[in-house]
Amino acid sequence: MDFNLPEDLRDMQATIRNFMLNVVEPRAHEIEDTNRIPPELIRQAADLGLFGLSVPEEYGGVGLGTLGRCAVYEAMGQGHMGFGGMISAHASIGTSGLVRLGTEEQKRRFLPRLATGECIAGFAITEPSSGSDAANIRLRAEKRGDAYVLNGTKHYISNAPVAGLLTVIAVTDPLAGTRGMSAFLVEPQTTAGVRIGKIDEKMGQKGSLSAEVIFEDAEVPAANLLGPEHRGYREALGILTNGRVGIAARSTGAMQRLLDLSTEHAKAREQFGKPIAEFQAVQFMLAEMEVAIQTSRLLWQKVAWMVDEGQDVRRMASVAKYHATEMLSEVADKAVQVAGGMGYMKDWPVERFYRDQRLLRIYEGTSEIQKLIIARDLLG
Repeated sequence: MDFNLPEDLRDMQATIRNFMLNVVEPRAHEIEDTNRIPPELIRQAADLGLFGLSVPEEYGGVGLGTLGRCAVYEAMGQGHMGFGGMISAHASIGTSGLVRLGTEEQKRRFLPRLATGECIAGFAITEPSSGSDAANIRLRAEKRGDAYVLNGTKHYISNAPVAGLLTVIAVTDPLAGTRGMSAFLVEPQTTAGVRIGKIDEKMGQKGSLSAEVIFEDAEVPAANLLGPEHRGYREALGILTNGRVGIAARSTGAMQRLLDLSTEHAKAREQFGKPIAEFQAVQFMLAEMEVAIQTSRLLWQKVAWMVDEGQDVRRMASVAKYHATEMLSEVADKAVQVAGGMGYMKDWPVERFYRDQRLLRIYEGTSEIQKLIIARDLLG
């Protein structure tokens, strides 16, 4: 076994880490205050290829495999999590379905603009009545001639307020249950009958915008059906499964940043006449943080390799996401504890990471759903 990433991926990781820490992080307070990502940061991210991570080179993208994308996601995780969330929602679940299932015409129509960030992508599956219970989707798509007419509502959809393309899961055969759902490519900004609701006010992840998407007799051309009809639910699960390893990688990067901040603070902060790094209680917290990072990194690397090898990762993707996001929650709590009062202040990045990380245990499958997937697979 060789646990070293290829040199080109290490170089790319270093470039993205430098961008996140030295370009994005200095704008963190601005992003927090405005709940917007400055346009110049988006342009710089596009120049670095971040929007085209999963887009094949022939369509203008970087064309990284899962291992490569996750290496980049870990580097992104060390910076502002709202910025990283916007990018990953686009480059992961927002784009990967089109890359996997799209016709040549669909790919040539959308992928070049997705690769440059000219068009931002999102993935719309969650509804008011179907979060963890994705099988309870009610958005209806009725075939009428050369189009499908969509009616219903999606909510908490990442990137919806800025998206030029959404992959939307809808019911095409209401009598067939999960076998009667299909996926559609919808352009919300130009499709009549599609309306974006008010931007959600979230606890954290500022700049990563989400909102309701309301469909009222919205006509979507039949040419925008993504993959076979009635296979949308199955394909959606595959997209979400592969996306979970990216969340594990981002969580690992966030843990690394929190450990770096905590170690730096512990060496500089003095109590009772010496640095708090000399106290065993603090040393134990730092050691526990390091263990969480190393185990999470090994997991995401293994699962990413499995995806690239074409292996079934349903169980292991859930293992990686569950472990990394739960560990990140513990690491963030320890980082606040090490920092003491400073860790509770908005001037210190630890406070922001503490708020931002909480969402990772919820979206793309809650921790409880991950445990169900793992247990059911074990039990056959």
